[in-house]
This record gives sequence, structure tokens and C-alpha cells, in this order.
Amino acid sequence: MTYEIFLVFLVVGGRTTFASPTAVTAVNDDSVLHIAGIFPIGGKGGWQGGQACEPAAMLALEDVNERSDLLPGFTLRLHWNDSECEPGLGASVMYNLLYNKPQKLMLLAGCSTVCTTVAEAAKMWNLVVLCYGASSPALSDRNRFPTLFRTHPSATVHNPTRIKLMEKFGWSRVAILQQAEEVFISTVEDLEARCKRSGIEIITRQSFLSDPTDAVRNLRRQDARVIVGLFYVVAARRVLCEVFKQKLYGKSHVWFFIGWYEDNWFEENLDQEGIKCTAEEMRMAAEGHLTTEALMWNQNEQRTISGMTTNDFRERLNKALKKSYDIDKGRYPEGYQEAPLAYDAVWAVALAFNKTMEKLNRQGKSLKDFTYTDKETADNIYSAINSTQFLGVSGYVAFSSQGDRIALTQIEQVVNGKYILLGYYDTQSDNLTWFNRERWSGGKVPQDRTIVRRVLRTVSLGLFVSMCTISLVGILWAAALILFNFLHRHRRVIQLSQPACNTLMLVGVVLCLGSVFPLGLDGRFVEREAYPSVCTARSWLLCTGFSLAYGAMFSKVWRVHRLTTKAKADPKADEGWKLYVMVGGFLFVDVALLLSWQLTDPPERGIEVFPLEDPLSTEDDVKIRPELEHCESQHSTVWLGVLYGYKGLVLIFGLFLAYETRSIKVKGINDSRLVGMSIYNVVVLCLITAPVTMVIASQQDAGYAFVALSIIFCCFLSMALIFVPKVIEVMRHPGEKEGRGTDGAPSDGGMTREEEERYRSLLAENDELQKLISAKEEKIRLLKQRLEEKEAAEGGGMRGKQRHGGRRRQVDSTAGEGKKCSTLARTE
Repeated sequence: MTYEIFLVFLVVGGRTTFASPTAVTAVNDDSVLHIAGIFPIGGKGGWQGGQACEPAAMLALEDVNERSDLLPGFTLRLHWNDSECEPGLGASVMYNLLYNKPQKLMLLAGCSTVCTTVAEAAKMWNLVVLCYGASSPALSDRNRFPTLFRTHPSATVHNPTRIKLMEKFGWSRVAILQQAEEVFISTVEDLEARCKRSGIEIITRQSFLSDPTDAVRNLRRQDARVIVGLFYVVAARRVLCEVFKQKLYGKSHVWFFIGWYEDNWFEENLDQEGIKCTAEEMRMAAEGHLTTEALMWNQNEQRTISGMTTNDFRERLNKALKKSYDIDKGRYPEGYQEAPLAYDAVWAVALAFNKTMEKLNRQGKSLKDFTYTDKETADNIYSAINSTQFLGVSGYVAFSSQGDRIALTQIEQVVNGKYILLGYYDTQSDNLTWFNRERWSGGKVPQDRTIVRRVLRTVSLGLFVSMCTISLVGILWAAALILFNFLHRHRRVIQLSQPACNTLMLVGVVLCLGSVFPLGLDGRFVEREAYPSVCTARSWLLCTGFSLAYGAMFSKVWRVHRLTTKAKADPKADEGWKLYVMVGGFLFVDVALLLSWQLTDPPERGIEVFPLEDPLSTEDDVKIRPELEHCESQHSTVWLGVLYGYKGLVLIFGLFLAYETRSIKVKGINDSRLVGMSIYNVVVLCLITAPVTMVIASQQDAGYAFVALSIIFCCFLSMALIFVPKVIEVMRHPGEKEGRGTDGAPSDGGMTREEEERYRSLLAENDELQKLISAKEEKIRLLKQRLEEKEAAEGGGMRGKQRHGGRRRQVDSTAGEGKKCSTLARTE
């Protein structure tokens, strides 16, 4: 076979390029059948698989032309040029090949972008196009590409395999990273549709033109764990370097890459392509990734149509490639995996031509008569290649109705830097053959997501038990004081402290201390359905308890203030029953507010979610999402504002009354000063506790401890201040009779109700006497003034003296009577 080598000079879009050598023959040789070839070889991006596919095609030409039973009387010749996997350059190469003699009968092409351009235009010349290296799913469109066939399976053949693997390993959440090329865009669209049918969630779909940095970072932000990568090998190296930088590899991640890269693709051309990662870093990032690829090498040691086995073909191909590539060191040219496809493509052309020749010979025609307007011959060639079936070095070669290659898919994994075959998948029969050779970092299958364990933050059991124990002690103490107050209610020390108010205060203390229990109840003890009841119990116990306890103390200081400011004007205005009416008023307001809240906007169980946290110790890919229960309602802020405002006003007014009566001791209420001290403590603690608990609401232990201790301290201190002196007094005088001490005098300096009424009547009588004295003194002054005037007018004399003596006796008599009244008033 003779080849004449020359360089073709091309001008494309104003850019000057040099094509690779082209094998040509004599133009007038009638025994030669000419086909055109387009091989991507010298480009810098995309798939440059022509580096290995062109030598394989030349080997096929040699074998075909050596067969005497194939294309008898004719020799098959290939005219080719380099497209660099650029569609514009590929179109220019096609036009040059077609418009320059000799006449071409068929067109071979590689690279999906070039095949798309070439196959869409080839129908205008009635040319059948056979692609040996194009996987774009878009090429399966018969309306758009009516004359296209390909020995390379469609990229969509990988998608059923990927879905099968996802189902096998239980991955239902994946991400997609793709290069912005039509072959990958259409593949992703098919994958998305299959994922949707299989119930697999695609969390994100990232694409890039040349720099994948931002796209890979977005995968990290989305917490992508299972990632399908679709890009050419040059872009794949950039992606893998960025994967290493973003730490998207290892036991927590798994990548799906395209299987038609060379075995050492992640270690080659790093310096030439400006990859800023070392070979060791690239190996680390590549470890464990999966690849899916259609079987491109026959797996059986059978004799193929060429008479060779797969190993025979591999040896011949390696011998041909050694002239240009250092394959002894494992550095294979790009397209080495697809080389059998190019080899079988030439055989498919030869077999199709052979069938067509037989049919044309019966019609008295020849393939040499074909022109670009001869649609009948083109249809014969189309029918022949559509029905072509044979066993080639790439496996069993047959074409579907869309012109796609029907093939098995193999799955491989990188283990210790080398690809290991894991199994095969037959999409036609849905049969997965698995060898159980997979190896995972960490010894287990990576998870498709970070396992987020929802952990409910609960009050520490020790803290809850401690607070409840102290509260229970306080409740028992309050119950004992209620009994004490009842048994000694006729004692003067108890009677003069308003025992009924004391009992109300103690009942309120019991309710407040009882609220400590539901305040600490959470998901550890109650079901979520019962939690709203706990919320209701908290608000009712604390609000009503506060109103009873604080209201009783408030009513006492209020009465003291009334007695000291209004007694003279209205001595009978302050009756004891008014104290209970005041406490009842507080309680009524609470019940009205709580009922309105409960009926219109009932509290529900709300969840506060915290940022993810790392577990203390686990090898699994687990994050902890803490959650905290809260009592919430739609307008809880409004309701709390109303309650806090109302309670705050009562607290401030109580503090004012306690301050005003701090130095007053009323005999009708013998513990008013102690009650005032209790009010001071309650107000201060409440004003501190309310804002602090709102700030530390997200800290369950601190919040519960602060509130519980505030309640406990208020209750214990109030009971101690008000009742301890009374208990001590009763213990000091155990034999005291009702109303009197052991010496017959009041034990505490207080008075009975009768003595109090007598005291008030004496005060009123004293006021009347004071008025009478003032009137007498005024009368005396007037008489003295008249006497002095008379003496001045008469000037003296016996008669005047006698009259003067009589008037003086009258004045002295009036003054004596006034002195008696004054003495009586002072005596009283």
C-alpha cells in the first residue's frame, strides 16, 4: 500500500493552521474506494483521541485491503486531516476533503462537537457519517442527523449504569459537575430525567467553561458527597486539583468520572497544562473514584472478523504507537481506549461497501459511480451499514435504530492509584455483574449526605432533680406554715398579721414552687403531643401563684399606707375585707389574660434549631443538630408584653408603697416592715430575672437554673421574713392564752379590734376638745381686749375700781373653765 504524505494549508476564520499528514492516492485510480477522515490530534482542549485512533484506523485499512474476499477488485483508501476537536476547524477540514478530488464515499469523524457539525451538514452531500469517537446523546436524534452512525456508544449508556450503582450503594442524593459542552449538557439532561424516575435527588448542577474553581467551591457549600463529573480530560485534571484544594475527596466523598480517560490521566501533563497540584496530590484526590465506560475492548479471547484476538490487536497497536509515544513507561496517547472503535469503524465501512457493491452489481452499477447527488446509492450504503453486525476487537458491533452502538458498560475504581475492574452492566437485560472488589477509604461505603442527628437539648437530670427537691422542701414548709397559721390563728401575734392574707400568700408560694416542676419538663419526660399542656401548666401556676403571694403582701403594705394617710379623714374607710378584694382583683386579671391567651392563641411546642456541631467521638460522617424546645404561640410576644407590663406596674407600685411605709408601724398589722422587706427582694429578683432569662433562653441549664433559683429564693426568703418571727414568738410563749401573753399584757404591744375602735374614738374626742379649747382661748382674748379699752376710757376711781374688779372676776372665771378643759384633754 502506497501513501503519499503532504501538508495541507488551511485558513479558517482568519486563523492560519496546519493540518496533519493526509494519506492520498492517485486521482484517476479506478480500483480505489475513497473515504474521508477527520481526527482530533493537535488541539489543546477537548478530546484529542485521534492520537491513537488514527493509527488504529490505518491498521484496519491494511487488514481490510489484505482480504481478497472483501471489496474484490478494489482497495480502500482513507484521506484525513486534524480537526483539533474544534467544530469550526472540523467543518473546514470536511469541506476541503469533499471538494478536493477524489470523490469520497463516506466520512469518518471523531469528537462530539465536530461530529455534530459534520453529521448535520453531511446529509446535504448524501454522505453517511460514521463516528468512532462521539458520545453526545444529541447525536441520537434521527431527525437532525439522518445519516449518522457511530461505533462509540452514546454517553447516555453510562446513565443507567450510574443509576444502578447509586441504587446498589443506597445513594439518593447526588450533585452534578459538567463542562459547558453540548455532549455533556445533553448527557446531564438525560441523567436528570432518569434520577427523577428513580427517586434520586439532584441537589445542585454546576457547570463551567474552562475554570472549575467556583463550581467546585459551590459543591462544597452544598455539602455534595456523591458527585457525577462530566468533562474532557484536560478539564478533568483542573477539576481534580481543585477537588484536592477543597478537600472533596476521601472517605466522605465519591466521584463518578468518565471512563474513556487514559489510565494515568491524573498524573500526566500537569506542568504543561499549568496544574498547580503535584502528582502525589492528584493521586490522593483521585483515589477511590468510580468510572463507567462502554466496553471498547473485547473481553473474550475470541478471533474477531480480522482474525485477531484483542491481545493481538493491542500488540500491533502498541508497536505502531511506539514510534511516537513512550508507551513502555505507561504513557499512552489520548484515545487509546477508543482505538478499537476506530479500528472496527473501518471494518464496518468495508463490510457496508461490500454489501452495497453486491446489490449495485446486480443492478449494473458500481460504487465508483457515486456522486454527492446520488441519493439512491447513499440509501443503499445507509441500509448496508444499518444492518452490519460482526465481532470486532471492541466487541460485538451492531447499531440501533438511532444509529447508536449497542454495548455493555464496565465499572472501574481507582485503588492505590490503579484502575480495578468492579463489574459489568447490561442495560438491555438490566443485569449487573459484580465482583465485590471495591475498596473505600474508612472501610465503608461513603454516605450521600452528612447524617444529621437531631439531638434535643434537655435540662440536666441532676439539676432538675436538685431544683425539684428544693422546691418540694419549700412546698412542705409552706404547708406546715399554713397548718401553723390555722392552729394559732387566735394568737395575737398571728391575729394582728392578717392570718387570711398569710394563708393566701402561702398558697401562692406553693403554686410558685410547684411551677419549678413543669419548667424543667422537656422532651426527656413528655411526648411532643403533651408539651402544650406543660406550657399551659407553667404559665398558670407561675402567674396565679405570683398574684396570690405577692398580692397578699401588696395588700398589707397598701393598707398600712392607707391607715397612715387617710385615718383622720375617714377612720372607718379601711376594712379588712378590702385586702381580699384586692388579691382577688389581681387573680381575676391573671385569669382573664391567661384564658384569653389560651383560647385565642394557645401556646404550642416550638423548636429552636442551632448550627451543626461535631460529635464528641465517631468515625461516621455525622453532624449534630441541637434543638431546644420552647413554648411559643403566634403572638407570644404581644401576650408576654401585656403580662410583663401588668406585673411590672404592680411590682413598681408595691415597691413604692413599701418604701413609703418603711418606718411606719401600725398596731393593726404587726408585720408590715417585714412584708416591705419581702417586697423589696421580690421586686429586685423579678426585675433581674425577667430580662436575663430572655437573654439566656437558648441555654437550657442556665435558663432553668436561674429561673428556678429565683423562684425558690423569693419564696423561701418571704416565708422566712414573715413567719420565722411568729414561730419564734409562739415557741417562746407556748402557754399563752388567746389574745394575751403570760403576764396578762399584749405579747407584742398590739391591740384587739375593740381597743382599736376605742383608740379611734379617743382621737376624735381629743380633736373636739382641741376645738373647744381654741374657742375658749379666743373668747378670753376678746374679753381682755374689751377690758383694756374700758380702763383706758374711764381713767380710774372707786366706782371704776369696783366695776373693774367685777369684770376681772368674770374673766378669771372664764379662764379657769378653759384651763379645766385643757387639763381634761391632756388627761384623756
